[in-house]
Formats: sequence, structure tokens, C-alpha cells
Amino acid sequence: QVQLVESGGGLVQPGGSLRLSCAASGIIFRLYKTGWYRQAPGKQRELVSAITPAGSTNYVDSVKGRFTISRDNAKNTVYLQMNTLKPEDTAVYYCNARSVVGSLEFWGQGTQVTVSS
Repeated sequence: QVQLVESGGGLVQPGGSLRLSCAASGIIFRLYKTGWYRQAPGKQRELVSAITPAGSTNYVDSVKGRFTISRDNAKNTVYLQMNTLKPEDTAVYYCNARSVVGSLEFWGQGTQVTVSS
């Protein structure tokens, strides 16, 4: 059974930081590209950042310079360090794993991030 379990969300003031974690089980983690998506109320889900098994990364423009994605293949975990958070970063954040070969794709249950004073 494949599971992606996110943690680390919460309420933070503008300018603050949070670190999201996503622990994967039931997959050969090194064969999957992993990423973080987010969905704010009334908006479509968007890709925030992704990282390949080799460590190549990409970011949506709105988080460049503030967010950093990383992964630990030995721990089957992907992280998203979020600094200088803004109210517009408020959303449910979802972990995603997509196989490098083929079309397998899995999602976590989501973790709420709220940026508010």
C-alpha cells in the first residue's frame, strides 16, 4: 500500500517559516520525481516545486528565493522549507510522487498552511 504522509503545516505570521515533510512508503522512492502542490480556496491546484531523484529542482515564480525543496532518498522523504511566508501562500499543500518511467502517480492527504497575523 502506497502512502505519502505530510506533516509540518500550521499557522504562521507573515515573514515566518515552516518546513513541510512528506514521508513515502510502499514505493521505490528513488524511481519517483516528487513535488509539492498547493490549492487555495476557490483556486486551482498549482505546482509549487518539484525535485527529481538526481536532485534537479524547479519552482513556481512566486516562491523562488523563498522556498527550497529537498529530498532524502535514504529516508524516503521530501521536504519543503518555506521562508518569508506571505498571506498569499495560504493553502492546502499536497505532496506528489510521479514515477520517472510510466504513469504511476500518488498524492498525500494534504496539510494546511495558514499565513496570517
